[in-house]
Amino acid sequence: MTPNWSTIREEAICHLQELIRIDTTNPPGNETAAAEYLAGVFKREGIDSTILESAPGRGNIVARLKGNGRAAPLLLMFHLDVVPVEADKWEHPPFSGDIADGYLWGRGTLDTKELGAMELMTMLLLKREGKPLARDIIFMANADEEAGGNFGAGWMVNEHPDLIRAEYAINEGGGFGVDLLGHRFFTCQTGEKGTARFSLRTRGRPGHASQPHPDNAVLKLADAIRKIGIAEFPLHPTATVRQFFEGVADKIGKPYGSDLIGLLDPKKYHALMKRLPIDDSIRSMIYAMLHNTVTPTILQAGSKINVIPSVAQVQCDARLIPGQTEDDLLHELRTIVGNEAEIEFFGSRVGRESDYKTPLFDSISRVMARHEPKAPVLPYLVVGATDARHVSNLGTMVYGFCPMIAPSTELDRVHGHNERIALDNLEFGTRVLYEIICEFAAGA
Repeated sequence: MTPNWSTIREEAICHLQELIRIDTTNPPGNETAAAEYLAGVFKREGIDSTILESAPGRGNIVARLKGNGRAAPLLLMFHLDVVPVEADKWEHPPFSGDIADGYLWGRGTLDTKELGAMELMTMLLLKREGKPLARDIIFMANADEEAGGNFGAGWMVNEHPDLIRAEYAINEGGGFGVDLLGHRFFTCQTGEKGTARFSLRTRGRPGHASQPHPDNAVLKLADAIRKIGIAEFPLHPTATVRQFFEGVADKIGKPYGSDLIGLLDPKKYHALMKRLPIDDSIRSMIYAMLHNTVTPTILQAGSKINVIPSVAQVQCDARLIPGQTEDDLLHELRTIVGNEAEIEFFGSRVGRESDYKTPLFDSISRVMARHEPKAPVLPYLVVGATDARHVSNLGTMVYGFCPMIAPSTELDRVHGHNERIALDNLEFGTRVLYEIICEFAAGA
């Protein structure tokens, strides 16, 4: 039976609207309300689900469709929490789920309640159609991803691993279109960078602000921040990034294909980056995919305007290339800022990569080729972080794939004002995800 995609589109829109209207801003989260909505949908469809709270109001929900056991389970995952908003800066109220100009507006429409609506519809369609499955399909919606996942996916991995243990998982972090040098590509997240948060601290001689002197902790800190801001960190190409660049180069051909491959060579990187006709957002993406990055974010110094402080510090958010460690970053930082500044790490996590030569990646590529035959699917390194950092600890191979026909520039609204998703995008993503799972999990 061929699904009626016009009807499914409207149903997916309604579910996404209802999820957007449930304010799950983190902090405090209150994700249980959204989990209860999903539980109600599953109950009406005859699908059992379980809500598990890591703390009051911090709900996670798990549901499962049983297969015949010939293959290991597939996990569909997304997060229920969203980041805060400045409501007065929005064209439409951020928790209204308004529809205007062909878009559904609201916080979470791109991160990641839209993926939740797609995965929910996939579960419902598989159940309604009685599709024979070779593997269980597990649905998991989590709390707390935006604050690290300790009340969400991390807690589930530690406290209820058997409920979500799977061979593969589909998560956020890829599936969108990238337009590069006149060609379109679709990404499948097979890796993500790690994190290393630290304080950089400088010390100097305190005194009266009416008598300035160079031994000022603030001036020293400003100099260290300036050095970080203009620094070029060493190049660290990974297997995922090499495959991404090779795939793009193969598609675009001469003259720029060989230049893209040349970016992997530190001796050629600077000259080629200047020569390639790409915009600043693509340059930033490429840089972050190839280097450890450090971003100063929180400054702290002084307590009175007329007193020179003895200590000044900045907190920095660093992102690590898979394979790089806190010690590796410290070595790079010392080369840049010298030895006088104190560097104290207070939280780090290594990056991860999954093999892209798998049956699931093949299914994703085949289905996408039917819909977008001129746009290949390429492995992609996400330069941020997702709940894959927790689930992969169970040995699960996690791919980020939320199918989106919109260009990646639309994703600039993620965590920003006026987050929205095109209604056509929601239908496209639901259909593609359903077809991928039907092919990958088909059972006789």
